[in-house]
Amino acid sequence: MSSSFGLAGRTAVVTGATRGIGRAIAGELAAAGARVCVTGRDADAVRRTAAELGGIGLAGSVADPGHPRELTGLVLREYGRIDVVVNNAATNQPYGPLMAVDPEAWRAAFAVNVEAPLRLVQCAWHAWLREHGGAVVNICTEGAEHVGPHVGAYGTSKAALLHLTRQLAGELAPRVRVNSVSPGLVRTDLARFVWEPGEAEVAAGLPAGRIGEPEDVARAVAWLVSDAAAWITGADLLVDGGTRVRAAYSSAGYAVHDRLRGAHHLPGA
Repeated sequence: MSSSFGLAGRTAVVTGATRGIGRAIAGELAAAGARVCVTGRDADAVRRTAAELGGIGLAGSVADPGHPRELTGLVLREYGRIDVVVNNAATNQPYGPLMAVDPEAWRAAFAVNVEAPLRLVQCAWHAWLREHGGAVVNICTEGAEHVGPHVGAYGTSKAALLHLTRQLAGELAPRVRVNSVSPGLVRTDLARFVWEPGEAEVAAGLPAGRIGEPEDVARAVAWLVSDAAAWITGADLLVDGGTRVRAAYSSAGYAVHDRLRGAHHLPGA
C-alpha cells in the first residue's frame, strides 16, 4: 500500500512514534516514500518500529534537553538531510483540577508538550531547515480551544503549543512551513478509558458518526507536509469528526466530558 502524497527522497523525524497516532504518522510518511526516524521512550519498541518501517530510531525522552541534538545528529549522519519534523510525543498528565496541580507536574507537562517541540525545531533549523527548507507539524488537540473537566494542564500546554506553531510559522517563513493538526477523540490505548466503556454513545454525538482512527490523523499530517499543501503555513487542521460543531448536530450532552468527570486518573502518556 502506498500513500497518495509523494515524499520520495525526503527524510522525516516523528517523535512518540512507536504507538497510536505517532506510529500511524510514521507509517504513512514511510508509505509516501520518506525515510523515517522514529523516537520513543521504550528502546525495544523504537527498534521494532524502525525495523518495520525500514528506517532508524533513537530511544529517549523528548524532555531531555540533549535528546533533540542527539536526534538531529543521528538523522544527518544516516540520511544527510531533515525535511520533515513531526512533534507528536506528549503527556496528558497531570490530571485533575488546576487548584490541586503540583507545580513540578505542571512544569513537566510544559517541558514535554511545549519546550521539547521548540528545541527539536531549533536543532533542525540550525542543522538543515534554515538553508534548505522543510515542513513542521505539531500534534495539538481539539481541546486546545476550549475547556474541559480535569484536563486543564493538558489543554493549557496544548494551547501554548498551538500558539507556538503560529509564531514559528511566521518566524521561519518562507523556508519552513509550520502547521498543526488537532485531533478529537481517537482510538488509541491512551484514550481507551474514554471511548471503550461506551463507544456507541460517544460516536452518536459526533456528526461523523464514529470516533477517529490514528490513520485519520496520519493522512492529514502526510498531506500537510507534502507539496499538495505548499501554500499552507500557520494553520491548525482539525481532525475531530465534527466535535467542534456537535452542538448544531445534536442537543445531547458530550459523552467525552462525562467520561472525564467520572475518571479518577488519566492514563499516563
